[in-house]
Amino acid sequence: MWNPLPSTGVNSFFLDTFIFHLCFLSQLCLVFWSDYGLVIMSDPFLSIRRSGTSESSMEPLLHQLGQRLIRCAPRTLICRKYTHGNGNGADHPSTGSSHTTPVLLVSRLYQPANLREVGQESRQAGEMTCKSQRLMQQAGLIHPSNPGCYYYLPATVRAMEKLVRLIDQEMQGIGGQKLDMPSLCSAELWRSSERWDLMGKELFRLQDRHGVDYCLGPTHEEAVTTLVAHQASLSYRQLPILLYQITRKFRDEPKPRFGLLRGREFYMKDMYSFDVSEEAARHTYDSVCQAYGRLFSRLGLRCLRVQADAGNIGGTLSHEFQLPADIGEDRLLVCGGCSFAANEETLAPGETDCPRCPAGPLAESKGIEVGHTFYLGTKYSRVFNATFSNHQNRPVVSEMGCYGLGVTRILAAAVEVMSTEEAIRWPGLLAPYQVCVVPPKKGSKGSEEGAAQTEGLVHALLGGLPRLRGEVALDDRTQMTIGRRLKDAVRLGYPYVVVVGQGAQEETPRFEVICQQTDETMFLSKDQLVDLLGRVETV
Repeated sequence: MWNPLPSTGVNSFFLDTFIFHLCFLSQLCLVFWSDYGLVIMSDPFLSIRRSGTSESSMEPLLHQLGQRLIRCAPRTLICRKYTHGNGNGADHPSTGSSHTTPVLLVSRLYQPANLREVGQESRQAGEMTCKSQRLMQQAGLIHPSNPGCYYYLPATVRAMEKLVRLIDQEMQGIGGQKLDMPSLCSAELWRSSERWDLMGKELFRLQDRHGVDYCLGPTHEEAVTTLVAHQASLSYRQLPILLYQITRKFRDEPKPRFGLLRGREFYMKDMYSFDVSEEAARHTYDSVCQAYGRLFSRLGLRCLRVQADAGNIGGTLSHEFQLPADIGEDRLLVCGGCSFAANEETLAPGETDCPRCPAGPLAESKGIEVGHTFYLGTKYSRVFNATFSNHQNRPVVSEMGCYGLGVTRILAAAVEVMSTEEAIRWPGLLAPYQVCVVPPKKGSKGSEEGAAQTEGLVHALLGGLPRLRGEVALDDRTQMTIGRRLKDAVRLGYPYVVVVGQGAQEETPRFEVICQQTDETMFLSKDQLVDLLGRVETV
């Protein structure tokens, strides 16, 4: 317990010293305001509150502490906190209970209002080449750095982390093991596979101070095969091995465009498999393709698996996973009578009939490539001597496959195909936040009662639905009208927007609920709303 000086004048050095300790503590604690003063929560918690001082002497101190705390502790997100209830229906700011749940405040989030509006300027200059780029840039989800490179802002990072968790689930579900390989790759490895020259100008090349050549890896076939080759005692009993990573990749695109759809720096999941035989390798290949299908199904994305060219990665079998879209750069030929689909580049010039059935001409469409799979055979394992001991204890070259997913491209492609011209729509599982609660404007009719209803609602959601903790944002910018905040919420694509309006003041309070995935608006009681949101799936 700490008691402030009773004087209303506060020594600046004293404040700065105290704030320094607060900043140190805030590395481990949550600092927030309550009706009892400044509270620092930890475990066990330390609380700093009024004691033995008058309210008039405390207010100047708290005001100065608050202003300096915000300046001195930029990494501390100060959130209002609500207790988990006391049985009488009233919710009060926490006074230090360990059973508290933070509420994300929109005013504290680094989001569009804090960014320079570049969308309209760029659009007029012809830089906005697709819907996803325009919407994501205008909404403050991404910000251009240099050609083909972007800042990924907090909401985008949240969405990407959710996608990564989904990918981890599917890859580990088929036996994948996650690792992390260096982005800086030796030129010697790439020369050994003959891809140093084959990749041409797409490869970012550099030298260290000793004149040794390196590249920034666009893929890691050479690196992972060398890693496995160094395991001299690998047995057939240990195969298949499926190793994957989700890291930044680099490609010197001649004309980066379409925002995150075609950039020079991007995130990708790349998996590499090692098997005992061609038959086993093809079985692994099919299991990965099935996992990709499950992933896109969970995201609600209609993805086509199409016959593809192996390109400079090589191998004898290859498929792309294409998301149909008018902005797509790949031309696809799809049969309406069977499951055949192919990238146009894999068919003979002028070939328009399906090679698998007599259904007639293939239909043309465009697609965005979001995944690619390759059966490599021994293309890399033979070069780098990645062998295993068979049941006769003889060395045998491993059969390999590699499998890519464009993580940031999936995000942008989903926004491209699901959004309207004016508002972002996310796959439900990837939305940065699932729910946005919009309370009444301050000073409006019934605003005090509405504020109480808002607190009760937030308490009910966070206390009764554990999976939504961290998924509910409270738009506390009550100096703005509900309409203005609702427009922002729609533009950012929260799946559920809950408006605490006039209906909340009825004898049986009703909340306006806008379900953006279905464009449906409902008026629900608190219990009905909790029941609805209780069915929301999160990851």
